[in-house]
Amino acid sequence: MTTSALFTLSGLISDSNSSTSSLYSASSLPPSSSPFHNSTTDFQNQTVCSAEDEALRWPLAVLYSLFFLFGLVGNLFALWVFLFLHASRNSVRVFLINCAVADLVLLAFLPFRVFYHINGNKWVLGSVACKAVGNLFYMNMYISIALLGLISLDRYLRLKGKGKARRGMRIRLCGRSWPWSWVACGVLWGFSLMAVVPMIATAEDKENNNKCFQYKQRNIAKGKAYFNGVLVLMFWLIFFMMVASYARVAAQLLKVSRDKPDLPNAQRYQRTAKKSFFVLFLFTVCFGPYHAFRPVYILSQLSQTISCDYLHLVDRTNEVMLLFSAFNSCLDPVMYFLLSGSVRKTALRTLGDRLGNRLRSLNDVTFNSSTVDYRRSSAPNLEVNRVSNTPRSSICASNTTLRRTDMTTLPPTRQK
Repeated sequence: MTTSALFTLSGLISDSNSSTSSLYSASSLPPSSSPFHNSTTDFQNQTVCSAEDEALRWPLAVLYSLFFLFGLVGNLFALWVFLFLHASRNSVRVFLINCAVADLVLLAFLPFRVFYHINGNKWVLGSVACKAVGNLFYMNMYISIALLGLISLDRYLRLKGKGKARRGMRIRLCGRSWPWSWVACGVLWGFSLMAVVPMIATAEDKENNNKCFQYKQRNIAKGKAYFNGVLVLMFWLIFFMMVASYARVAAQLLKVSRDKPDLPNAQRYQRTAKKSFFVLFLFTVCFGPYHAFRPVYILSQLSQTISCDYLHLVDRTNEVMLLFSAFNSCLDPVMYFLLSGSVRKTALRTLGDRLGNRLRSLNDVTFNSSTVDYRRSSAPNLEVNRVSNTPRSSICASNTTLRRTDMTTLPPTRQK
């Protein structure tokens, strides 16, 4: 082999190695070699790292479908009980009605997620509809979180208050006295709608009409990342307020039941204390993991250097944690009936009455039909034995007449 041939071969090998190394760097993008300061590198990273995990597509579609079905039935039944069966007008009932409405609105957006995953993670309604669906979903989730926090605060104030505070606080507004629960719910819905409109109107870093619910960088739209951080802080404030409120309520109820065991409601106080801890447990399981991981997710969105593997891990973990939060919409009806004993009794009594009436009607129909069949099968024999010359149209009347004459007109001498 000549010297020129050797130089030519070495040149080809070096060219192939350089192209292979450049392809590897564009596909893997490790943290040390993939900064987003260059527009070309940024485009490559957005192109390669925007791919979603196909393994989660069908599990997410199935689970969100189940959440939608069970949550819709449970919250509609709870709302029906609150509006048409439950007669009391206390503040807890107002909060629970608003919580059921928030859950129903949240559930109304789950079919969009289901269709998105079934359609191969392809969005067909445009970027504005995507932002509207996503932000309204989160808005109602945080409304239900805030309402559960207000319920815990209301229970604590009722326990510690005296006189009018136990019956319910009122706020004077526009020259009229309003229950504080109505004012709190109105303010909560108003501020939520005012906050969600800028989130929908503000542009993302990269508008993509074919994608939705995917991981998004916040290098330009940093205000959205900061707003999500404020929501996380709000959640933890509500969480610790709920822990403190339910702990004080449970401690007070357990103290009363322990110090005065002869009271008629001593055992009831113990059960109420245990239910308070169960409500707090469900709240922690559903929302705790998501908001514990949320700061990691927000920091990754603001980061200028991130690898594709880390991005996929963050996105996959966030999707799994979000499932727990969406699952709360199915468990909220359980919380409603645990928080309000009168609502629980009304619902159980209504279900029992309706089920009992249904079973009773079925039993009556079965009994009557079997009796009629028995009478139809036995009546001809009786008719033939008693009156053989009576026409068919007057058999029943003749039988009744014969029975009455046998009982009333036979003289006692015929029995001898």
